[in-house]
Amino acid sequence: MFRIPITPRAGWQQQARDFGFHFHTMYGEPYWDESAYYQFSLKQIENDLEDPSADIHQMCLQVVDEVVKSEELLTKFSIPQAFWQPIADSWFRQDPSLYSRLDFAYDGKSAARLYENNADTPTSLYESGFWQWLWLQGQVNAGLINRRADQFNSLQEKLIQRFAQIAQHYQLNQMHFACCQDTDEDRGTVQYLQDCAAEAGLKTDFVYIEDIGLSEDDYFTDLNDSVINSLFKLYPWEFMQREEFGQHIERASINWLEPMWKSVLSNKALMPMLWKRFPNHPNLLPAWFEDELSKADCSQLVKKPIFSREGANVSVIKNGETVLAADGPYGEEGFIYQAWHALPKFGDNHTLIGSWLVNDQPAGISVREDKSLITQDMSRYLPHVIL
Repeated sequence: MFRIPITPRAGWQQQARDFGFHFHTMYGEPYWDESAYYQFSLKQIENDLEDPSADIHQMCLQVVDEVVKSEELLTKFSIPQAFWQPIADSWFRQDPSLYSRLDFAYDGKSAARLYENNADTPTSLYESGFWQWLWLQGQVNAGLINRRADQFNSLQEKLIQRFAQIAQHYQLNQMHFACCQDTDEDRGTVQYLQDCAAEAGLKTDFVYIEDIGLSEDDYFTDLNDSVINSLFKLYPWEFMQREEFGQHIERASINWLEPMWKSVLSNKALMPMLWKRFPNHPNLLPAWFEDELSKADCSQLVKKPIFSREGANVSVIKNGETVLAADGPYGEEGFIYQAWHALPKFGDNHTLIGSWLVNDQPAGISVREDKSLITQDMSRYLPHVIL
């Protein structure tokens, strides 16, 4: 695994505008960074990332099956009691899932170690499935990368296939897509998924989360007063379950993407559960609930809110003292603690690998890096190759 400097493509910003990639720079700072790329061997991809991703995903599903049957565990996961039965129903109906992203610390030498499972609203999908592949083609054609170079990236193909399967499962030919207003990254991700769904033969409609209405007979509607029967929402279940419209979710009879059982899989409480069920697994980090801290046998811990996203409110604790912390809105729901395991460093950059799954199958990777040890929403995205 190497970080290799390279000359950026001439005029890539104009190409980004042409392809609707409007969030390559955010708040005046680069998000997409093609001044370098990460190079992996095929063995590293297949043995160290792809196979462990498939293995860990199945382990995670075993935890979901256990949690949905236990009121005690659902309480530990801070899931509101009103949703316990709907979540269990969603799981036992086998409501289909679209995608997930496992975040790993990996240096190309030792075993990849799982930080968390982004199973409900993972972003950086457009960059991973489409844009970095376009980058590879451009740099190969320019003679800057060997023509034998490949990329671990079947995301777009698998997403289109999965949308077709989901459409068949629910017997539908139309789906709504939603995200919050004023988020270029989220809108770009959702637009990409709309394009994939359209390739699968679905008619797609878009509505902002803030514009979803409620009819007199408890159905959710869009701005045209059309009933929403199937909805992909880039919006977390833990928000939805606590908001005013949450009480109407079950009666609305919507086919949800992601399904409601993802409330368990996307929850940080998954991490101590994995460690309990699969202790000493080479790809897991020791993790504990707050009431189990007396069992923690390491001097340095990472404290994570159960619902944290993009590194918000994550802190590093050494010998009982907080030595690093990120701001954010989370924490009231409780915390889990994970054994400290630093991201690998390439030059001045701390590097995180995101391993994507579609329909339970590994589908590609994304690479993010930051000067900070905590990867957040503004951490840079770099492409990768296999050579």
